[in-house]
Amino acid sequence: MKAAVCTKYGPPDVVQIQDVAKPTPKDDQVLVKIHATTVTSGDSRIRGLNVPAGFGPITRLMFGFRKPRNPILGTELSGEIEAVGKDVTTFKVGDQVFGSSGFSSGAHAEYICLRAAGGLAPKPANLSFEEAAAVSFGGTTALYYLRDLGKIQRGHKVLVVGASGSVGTSTVQFAKHFGAEVTGVCSTANVELVKSLGADHVIDYTQEDFTQNGQTYDLIVDTVGVAPFSKCKDSLVPKGKLLLVVAGLPQFAQVMWTSLFSSKKVAAGVASEKPEDLLLIKELLEAGTLKPVIDRTFPLDQIAAAHRYVDTGRKKGNVVITVTGTNGR
Repeated sequence: MKAAVCTKYGPPDVVQIQDVAKPTPKDDQVLVKIHATTVTSGDSRIRGLNVPAGFGPITRLMFGFRKPRNPILGTELSGEIEAVGKDVTTFKVGDQVFGSSGFSSGAHAEYICLRAAGGLAPKPANLSFEEAAAVSFGGTTALYYLRDLGKIQRGHKVLVVGASGSVGTSTVQFAKHFGAEVTGVCSTANVELVKSLGADHVIDYTQEDFTQNGQTYDLIVDTVGVAPFSKCKDSLVPKGKLLLVVAGLPQFAQVMWTSLFSSKKVAAGVASEKPEDLLLIKELLEAGTLKPVIDRTFPLDQIAAAHRYVDTGRKKGNVVITVTGTNGR
C-alpha cells in the first residue's frame, strides 16, 4: 500500500510517499481503507520536533529518538471497513467510519488497523469522507477542555484564543452548544469565519488586545500557546480558568502553582479519543449543530506541500488529505 513516511525529524520534505506492507487486523481490530485524513498542527510539530518548551527529550522518548518510531504520521481518518477480526461485533465489512488513531498515528496511508473498541464511530450520514476526516481531533479536544477540564456551564463567558484553527473552530461551536457566551480571538482575515460559527463577539488581535479591554471571562481557552497566565490572569473572573491546549513544562508548573496559591486556575492535559465522544460529535454533525471547517485539500502524493502549508500557522480549520479520491456520501 502507499503511505506517507516520515524518514526523520525535519522540514516537510522528510515526508515521502513509499510502498509499505498492508496491515492485517488482530482479533479485536478492524482494517480500515482510508478515504481521507488530515495534516494537523500536531503532525507538523512531531515531524519537525517543534514541541513546547521542555518537551523535546520527552517527545523523543515517546515517539522515537532520531525519527518517529511509527514513521507514518496522522491521527484523523475516515474510510470504510474492509476486514474485521474474529472478536469484533460492533462493526462489519462495508461500514463507513470516522475517528482517530490517537498516539499510535498511522493514518497517512491507504490502510490502517485499529481496535474496534477504540476511537472509531459510524461516519455521519450527511458528511463526505473529507468532511468526516476533519472533525475528530478538534472535536474531541474541544470537548475535553471545555467539558472535562473547564466544567463549562450555561451562561459562562468563554474566550477562545486561536478561534479559526482546527481546535478553535470546534471550541467555538461546542461552547455555543453548551450555552456559553463566546468571544473568539483571530486575525482580520478570519473574523467573518469565526462569526459564522456562532461566536457572539470576535476580537481581531491585530487591532485589539483582549487583555486590555476590561472584559473578564469564566474560561479562556488558548488553542495556540500565546496566552500565558501572567498575561491574561486579569481577564479571568474570580475562580476562572485558563485552559492551555498547547503547554510546555513552564505552563504545567503554573497548573501546580495556581492549584495551591490562586483562586484562578490553569489547566492542561491530553485529550483521548472515546467512542462516546465521537458518537456525540456524529449526532451534532448530523443535526447541523457542528460543522467541519476545511481550508485546503491535498492528494496523498502532495502531503509534503500540506505540511508546508500547516507550518505557516495560517490555516483555517483543517487541512485534508484525500487518499482514494471519493467523497463517499
